[in-house]
Amino acid sequence: MTMFSSIRLRAAALLTGLALALSGCFVSPGKFTAELALTGPDSFTFTYEGEIFFLGLSKLAMMGAAAEESFTPSCSDEETYEDRDCTPEEVAEQRAEWEAGAADRAAKAKQQAEQMKALMGGIDPTDPKAADELVRLLERQKGWNRVVSKGDGLFEVSYSVSSTLGHDFMFPAIEGFPPFNPFVEMFLRDGGQARINAPGFAVQNGDNPAAAMMGGMGSLAGLAAMGANQQGEDGAQDGEAAPQMPGVPVIDGTFTIRTAPGMRILANNTDEGPEAAPGGGEVLRWTISPRTAAAPTALVATGG
Repeated sequence: MTMFSSIRLRAAALLTGLALALSGCFVSPGKFTAELALTGPDSFTFTYEGEIFFLGLSKLAMMGAAAEESFTPSCSDEETYEDRDCTPEEVAEQRAEWEAGAADRAAKAKQQAEQMKALMGGIDPTDPKAADELVRLLERQKGWNRVVSKGDGLFEVSYSVSSTLGHDFMFPAIEGFPPFNPFVEMFLRDGGQARINAPGFAVQNGDNPAAAMMGGMGSLAGLAAMGANQQGEDGAQDGEAAPQMPGVPVIDGTFTIRTAPGMRILANNTDEGPEAAPGGGEVLRWTISPRTAAAPTALVATGG
């Protein structure tokens, strides 16, 4: 099987699983800088500068549907499993089967379109103005100071919000969208503690219910890395670069947690541990890449 065929099959399986399960692992970071600052015992500020990718608005989302709209014969060698030209008889047989399933494919495509629309908060992904509609939806929410569509499901955003530590926090949270795997979440505990997790900043995340559908990869960032993992298998030839999953940005960023003076970092999974911050307090930093397997996490005693 060629790399392109593998990608299309993987993409189709992923999209079907997402539409059926509504598990929401269809939003992913690209290049970004994110920071959560605990500014006091009862306050915080969160900022995110960079890219956000929406699978439902990308060409990748249409790959499975496009493959079924037109007939393309496919044959492989029984011993090597390599693609080969089909015989006229094989083409005729496959065409007959494809034509017989036209009604079922149409019904399935309509159902999946409605399910993807539900994932996108009612925005029709097939509408040419869908990206503009999403920009308007985000910009009317507090914190989304700038949202620019870069095409093919990719958006450049500037987000910043300050609030109290009287409630849990999750980013991104989008009006009308079902809950999905967040980039960053903060849960407040009794006794003045805050648990901070960043599940969306890990390529592999076994806690994500969609991970099984994605071959163990807990975010769409795993799809971007898939091409590199295929090198030497069904991807590039000798001397060529490994093909990449088309349209999915490679995750590349930094996540920082800052604490105010007097707070204590009780646990974290950084490589270097906390650093002293100028003026007091401590800083935790994570560098996020396609090799990031463990989601950033920390437990902080806020004193609140």
